Amino acid sequence: MDVVCNDCSFHVGLQGEGTPLLLVHGFPLDHTMWAAQMEFFAQTHLVITPDLRGFGKSADSSEIVTMRQFADDLAAMLDTLSIHEPIALCGLSMGGYIGLQFARHYQDRLDRLILLDTRSAADDELIAGARRQMANTVLADGMSSVPGAMIPKLLSPATRHNCPEVVETLTEMILRQFPAAVAAAQRGMAERPSSDDLLSQIDLPTLVLCGQHDSITPVAEMLSMAERIPHAEFAVIENAGHMTPMENPNAVNQHLAAFLEPASVK
Repeated sequence: MDVVCNDCSFHVGLQGEGTPLLLVHGFPLDHTMWAAQMEFFAQTHLVITPDLRGFGKSADSSEIVTMRQFADDLAAMLDTLSIHEPIALCGLSMGGYIGLQFARHYQDRLDRLILLDTRSAADDELIAGARRQMANTVLADGMSSVPGAMIPKLLSPATRHNCPEVVETLTEMILRQFPAAVAAAQRGMAERPSSDDLLSQIDLPTLVLCGQHDSITPVAEMLSMAERIPHAEFAVIENAGHMTPMENPNAVNQHLAAFLEPASVK
């Protein structure tokens, strides 16, 4: 369905019934990265899968979109959908940056927080500069070179070699994104503030998951982040890189199910 809020039209998937579970996709992707989680959790939860501002089937024409703007959009979206009870928010990578902003500004709307393959630190100048350069490149040349540059970082070597269907799905997902939205998000990520100061203030159950072979947000970095969150659990997803929900969906689903519904795990 499409909803309009914050002067923007958003495509939002709604499946199932029960406690709301909001799945926030990574960069430069859309809600379809959560296909395995949507099917699994629609049996027990109201699963909310938006396309973020500018991505997928959601509209936007901004030159920059900050992580705070994305978080504000999610809060407005929940209001528009009349979802007022506390939610579980699960974000991967950029979705985790947005989840941390949501926790900073809307923690009273959260029941639980799940952070997948993400970080709390701000970009250093080298990474921020690379983001701005990519923004300029996609605006000039389009998306054709992006999968080749990103997929070796997003997926583990084993996934790339043994799971061609994951590589194909991810490639197609990246190629269908709008260059302007990709550039706007890269600029927003480049200037995002550190969330390190927030970690000790996250006063709710939190699950932190990291792919065993994640080269973007490595296990040691994510474990350190989890140790600074008072009520956090941490787990490593084996046989996965940065895209854990797509690379090892069964393991991710089981960890999420145990965290969200302990009594349901057999």
